[in-house]
Amino acid sequence: MVGGGYGGITAAKALDDVADVTLVEPRETFVHNVAALRAAVRPEWVPRLFIRYDGLLARGRVVRDRAASVRPGAVELESGEVLPADYIVLATGTTYPFPAKIDTTDAAAAADRLHRLRGELERASGVLLLGAGPVGLEFAGEIAAEWPGKPVTVVDPHADLVSGRFPGEFRARLREQLAGLGVRLLLGTSLAEPPATAPGLVAPFTVRTRSGDVVAADLWFACHGAATGTGYLGAELAGARRADGRLEVTEHLRVAGQETVFAVGDVTGVPEMKTGRLAQQHAEVAAANIRRLIEGDSQLQVYAPQPDAIVLPLGPAGGMSYAPEAGVLGPQETAQIKATFFIEGYLDLLGAADAAMLPSGS
Repeated sequence: MVGGGYGGITAAKALDDVADVTLVEPRETFVHNVAALRAAVRPEWVPRLFIRYDGLLARGRVVRDRAASVRPGAVELESGEVLPADYIVLATGTTYPFPAKIDTTDAAAAADRLHRLRGELERASGVLLLGAGPVGLEFAGEIAAEWPGKPVTVVDPHADLVSGRFPGEFRARLREQLAGLGVRLLLGTSLAEPPATAPGLVAPFTVRTRSGDVVAADLWFACHGAATGTGYLGAELAGARRADGRLEVTEHLRVAGQETVFAVGDVTGVPEMKTGRLAQQHAEVAAANIRRLIEGDSQLQVYAPQPDAIVLPLGPAGGMSYAPEAGVLGPQETAQIKATFFIEGYLDLLGAADAAMLPSGS
């Protein structure tokens, strides 16, 4: 397994009883990025993001390293070690601007950065968020709920909130809640020039949008720009890389043109939203198919792209959700769904006994 995020841990756990599993991951701990924006404003959530890998595998092992080159049959690590492999699962996900995703491999350093970020948010007189997708809106809701009255402005070149196939009611009720929180939405426009200050650090600035709106604030964040890093692919695999960096996969989640290399999660070109939940569904199918191949069964499971669905909290008491089978769900239901950000399930998956998840001494 290359990558220890949502897809990687799920596939590794599923195959631990039938194969000699090695999970390659540069981070010190699993990082529960789904709860990162809550942790940015509520310090009690910070240690809950970091869960040790110690209890994940009963037979296999976790190697703290990074893949330098992957080819069918082998993973070469940055340390120089070469790991032979009958089957490989690529689960390296995407990067995203902090704080939506943690961008350091050391848990204590990441926790310290989140605590310092909260200090910046607390003393800011106004916050600008660039992007009205799920990240930008969730972050706006967290900030506005934690510090009522603090000006929060969201700018996005798209004319409406949250790209995706969602009913008009979903977006209309999102707008109502954001207005109730005092969040200013500037949609269908972009900044004429980016702020002259660094993101995430308090420093006064004034910017103008291309439609003429003026925003004065002293703290800003980019809430867009997911990037897929697949530079580790060897020549045999690089041909499956699309222009956007994602990998073409078959209906069985094999990398296109390969029999023994699978890919799951955000790194794939599967035409659906990119979420931790779907990465885990990919991993379950890929692991089931590897198990069948190990056991000599050539009848593989097919993965069907899932329809758009979302659970979008706006602070601890707000938000909106939508799934085709459930319809539109309001703030009370959304707050209940995301009350714990599913942390119990990840503690169980990773074999962690309690919520003391930062490594000792940090």
